[in-house]
Amino acid sequence: MRERKQPLGRPRDDRVDKAIATAARELIAEHGYAQLTVDTVATRAGVGKAAIYRRYATKQEMIFAVALHDLELDTPPDAGSLRADLATLTHLMVDQLAAPPPGVVPGLLADVHADPALAAKFAATFVAAERRCLVEILDRAVGRGELARRPEPAVVHALLLGPVFAWLFLLLEDRSDLPAFATTVADATASALTRKR
Repeated sequence: MRERKQPLGRPRDDRVDKAIATAARELIAEHGYAQLTVDTVATRAGVGKAAIYRRYATKQEMIFAVALHDLELDTPPDAGSLRADLATLTHLMVDQLAAPPPGVVPGLLADVHADPALAAKFAATFVAAERRCLVEILDRAVGRGELARRPEPAVVHALLLGPVFAWLFLLLEDRSDLPAFATTVADATASALTRKR
């Protein structure tokens, strides 16, 4: 992950960032997503609520950033082929989605989709960060000649994320099978994208 760009003025204290992230993760593990509040995170982290709100506009933004990924992501290094690049990205997505305790991702997404303003911000920040990585991977494939043109990134994003969400949050399949499943999803997506029409 890239470091966030620092605003003008006094630099942020990395110790505070780490304290907030640690406190939020501990409280989610202890009490679950629904019970988590900015107040409890601030108390556990030993910081004021203002320190949290300088970093995150909402509880949901904080939880997404500390439990899944920050606003900016580094695109995985070039693995040499579309299939390998998609496999790397899909494994990263699986690791991020499977890491939080049960209930965190569904609760977070329920909150996001219940608030149009929050949903718009989520799409413009976290989803956009993932989409930028995917666009770079697809452009690499075009550059290698694997794809004639870049496919619609939103469609490819859905092809990768949809099965993972179903496996983790709808079908409740065995998480120990996730690495093999991630490879299967990436392979199927690469095959669909490179199939001759």
